[in-house]
Amino acid sequence: MIRTLPQSRSYSIGFKIYILLFFFFLFAPLLITCVLAFNDSLFPALPWKGFSLDWFFSDGPERVGIFHDQSNLTSIWVSFKTAFFVAIFSTVVGTCGAFLFEQEEFRFKQLLYFLMLAPLVIPGVILGISILLFSNTLGLFFEDRLGIDIGLLRPGFWLVVLGQFSFITTLVTLIVSAQLKKFDYTLEEAAMNLGANRFQVIVFITLRFLKPALLGATAVAFLMSFENFNTTLFLVGSEATLPINLYLQVRDGSTPVINAISFLLIVGTSALAVFNLFIQRDRSE
Repeated sequence: MIRTLPQSRSYSIGFKIYILLFFFFLFAPLLITCVLAFNDSLFPALPWKGFSLDWFFSDGPERVGIFHDQSNLTSIWVSFKTAFFVAIFSTVVGTCGAFLFEQEEFRFKQLLYFLMLAPLVIPGVILGISILLFSNTLGLFFEDRLGIDIGLLRPGFWLVVLGQFSFITTLVTLIVSAQLKKFDYTLEEAAMNLGANRFQVIVFITLRFLKPALLGATAVAFLMSFENFNTTLFLVGSEATLPINLYLQVRDGSTPVINAISFLLIVGTSALAVFNLFIQRDRSE
């Protein structure tokens, strides 16, 4: 519909109802979770029993808050470490991939680009199972034929990093490539004409231009790794990430400490989003 044309009353009412329902469906579960984090109840659901901070600060014995829950604190730390390494590796390799597909010409470029996108199309469950079977097969081969036990090929921290890295790198490549398409290559030519070498051009011109995309891609990679569940489920070892730990708690029966964790994550990610908006606004000014 053309915006300048007059709109009927029924259309305006329907549009407003749609917007209200859309945002209600989007934010209502988050709001309820945040409210129940302060519920003075032994169950992570309604009814409301009164306001309490026990699920944040209590140290037992009947109630253990998140800041005294060693299991959940450990899983948060494991998720943070995993997301940190995945974000670093994915940003470095994804940026190199963006340079490869945007600045170079070679045979089978389109085929390789299609293969690069495959991890985004393959379901995470299939990806996790495939990596697990491949690593187990490779580990057994080295152990049986060469007598070498490679711990990195067993389910554990680094296999989780590898599994998440395999598909998050593709997303980073797409984000950086989108920014690289806007780059004016005459800037590189001018810098080289003034005596700069290729390394200096990349560091001081190209990467500086890509800085917003790199920061955004790193943040996206970190958050995707932190919350990943389906691929991680098949690759995790004795050190469970936060999503896996929360899943086990919900399956076996949980307390409102799950709501407290969710509240802290919602507040933290919202604060990061607001901070990023202020940074982007300051740069635009």
